[in-house]
Amino acid sequence: MAPDALFPRNTSFALLRESQDTRVRTRLGGIYYLLAWILTWSFSAAPGSMLVLGLAATAFFALMMVMRWLHRLPAHENNECLRQWIDRHWALILLTSLGWGLAHAWALLRPEFEPSRLIATLSTVAFSTAMAFNFSMRKRRCVVAILLLYAPGLAVLAWQWPSQEALAVTLAFYLSYLLLALNRSHREYHATLTMEQQLVDQRERYEQLSRTDSLTQLGNRLQFNSLFPAMVANALRQGTPLSLVLLDIDFFKRINDEYGHSSGDACLSDFAERMRKVFRRDSDALLRLGGEEFGVLMPGTPLDEACQLAERFRVELATRGFELHGQRLPLTTSLGVGCLDAKRNESAEAFFKRVDDALYRAKAEGRDRLALALS
Repeated sequence: MAPDALFPRNTSFALLRESQDTRVRTRLGGIYYLLAWILTWSFSAAPGSMLVLGLAATAFFALMMVMRWLHRLPAHENNECLRQWIDRHWALILLTSLGWGLAHAWALLRPEFEPSRLIATLSTVAFSTAMAFNFSMRKRRCVVAILLLYAPGLAVLAWQWPSQEALAVTLAFYLSYLLLALNRSHREYHATLTMEQQLVDQRERYEQLSRTDSLTQLGNRLQFNSLFPAMVANALRQGTPLSLVLLDIDFFKRINDEYGHSSGDACLSDFAERMRKVFRRDSDALLRLGGEEFGVLMPGTPLDEACQLAERFRVELATRGFELHGQRLPLTTSLGVGCLDAKRNESAEAFFKRVDDALYRAKAEGRDRLALALS
């Protein structure tokens, strides 16, 4: 069982990071769309004569701002939830872009907006620039958003040709620049994301190595110390059984003394492989706790089932022994088996001590046997 198997990582790093970036970068945008419209409308020649449309547009941009703020990241950060969140948030971005594009076109079309047309045009340039540099993670959607900001106004300027020729050409040239800048920003964003993903993967590999016994490839004591309290807490919270099996190879020191440490290492590796064949459920966590002592954490497993598997392992090990240089050597193990006592709200330390005491009792009573932890 992997170190983090109790808490599986179903989340794509790229999707999670994109969602977080989108969330952070979109919060201020809603405010400025609303402010830009209020300024454009307020500084027009006759805001009172456009009261209904002006208030309607104000309400629209205020609604878009509030919806952006309220659209929080999903509680369950799996791929499907994140994709749905991104799609819905982009719908808000695109709808806001369309709203501003129409507002800009209206300001260019109506003579009442003559005093404030520059505000609307500069705001369009600012919004499209921010779009190109802040939302480049989804290039196609960003292109659509920029076109929604620009296209209505450019259509009005083209209709008013040649009186608006200079402004139309200037905005068209700037639009071409934004699309080129967007392409570069898109590449840089994903290059940075790839680099961060590599760093995360490398950190996780180091973490995995630090929690894995290099000889047996089982979890080590560090992993046990991290996993065991979490499993105990989880079992107590959910009211599910949790069994623990502690195993100690009998007379392991003799193998090292008589055949050398390399043979001892081979014995430990073979012992771990035998454990994998018996305790092979995905939920079982197999660990080397140190020296010749091993453990198996079995969430959702009652005591009788844990005892059956532990006894099966003991019998098979004693029957087959350990083959070394073509010679079959006797190999046995002593085991302590216990189940968490949820009725007493037992702590991880008390639970471990009960099973560890059972292991030492099995060794004291002659080894090659299983002892149950006392309640």
